[in-house]
Amino acid sequence: MSNDNSPTPFDPMAAPRYSELATFFRAPLAQSAKGIDIAVIGVPYDGSVTNRPGARHGPREIRNMSSMMRSIHHSTRRNPYEICTVADLGDVRFSEVFNVGTVITEIESFYSEIVRCGAVPLTAGGDHSITYPIFKALAVDGPIGMIQIDAHTDTWDSFQGSKFSHGAPFRRSVEDGLLDPEKTIQIGIRGAQNTTEGWDYSIDSGMRVVFMDELCEAGVDKIIGEARRIVGDGPTYISFDIDGLDPAFAPGTGTPEIGGISTLDALKLIRGLNGLNLVGADVVEVSPPFDPTGVTALTGATFMYEILCLLAEAVARGR
Repeated sequence: MSNDNSPTPFDPMAAPRYSELATFFRAPLAQSAKGIDIAVIGVPYDGSVTNRPGARHGPREIRNMSSMMRSIHHSTRRNPYEICTVADLGDVRFSEVFNVGTVITEIESFYSEIVRCGAVPLTAGGDHSITYPIFKALAVDGPIGMIQIDAHTDTWDSFQGSKFSHGAPFRRSVEDGLLDPEKTIQIGIRGAQNTTEGWDYSIDSGMRVVFMDELCEAGVDKIIGEARRIVGDGPTYISFDIDGLDPAFAPGTGTPEIGGISTLDALKLIRGLNGLNLVGADVVEVSPPFDPTGVTALTGATFMYEILCLLAEAVARGR
């Protein structure tokens, strides 16, 4: 029950940021994607991690921290909520969270309904395995391209007998014809491995792999140009693994790798992708239990807002 007797409709954006129910960016909570341009979703699942768990708590804490996001972008002076209809569709609900096959099916089903309604999905994970079933829903008309910011290629084959770990989503996606490797760029890759399998698969399949050494030497502007060249004007997905950042900026993640991207360079990189044909995006691997300060969740929320601005422009251009 509201205690507001004013005839003016309640505006959650104008309310104190610590008040009301926590939704992504204080956007309205919706039961369906019908009539929605951009659907923001949480996928609280980390059953496929190979190291530290906790990303299942990512969506809730990113929601909390997203209340810190305001509406008008300081650089562009654009308000994504004036350009598009944005709503929080809640979380994917799981009936058998310990059954990987069922989890994949339920994520795909949830996103297939969003696609049928014509909405563009923006997701908070969850571990990186969730992107594979999202692609199963999005790539119904053919493979899509991807710009991936990450410390790892996530193109390994199997781990402990499972082909669906968070280190394998993009190998599975290529195998299933969901992801076009020649329209894929992986940025920020680094860290020692016990096998070169993932790096080799990415390169041999045609993906453009930008190791951290190259990013440092070439600079962000050149890599932005390379990303835009590779994906062209085809349908493109942005997948932002928070461990692409240096753990000095985002310690709350399952597989941290030092020597990563700074938040300032990552912001520049994301903003340089404006104008692309974007069909969806995610921010994954935020593990709040490993960061009691909350800065990793705040960082995740901030990058979701930055990507939201890109998606809003893409939707507006497509009308």
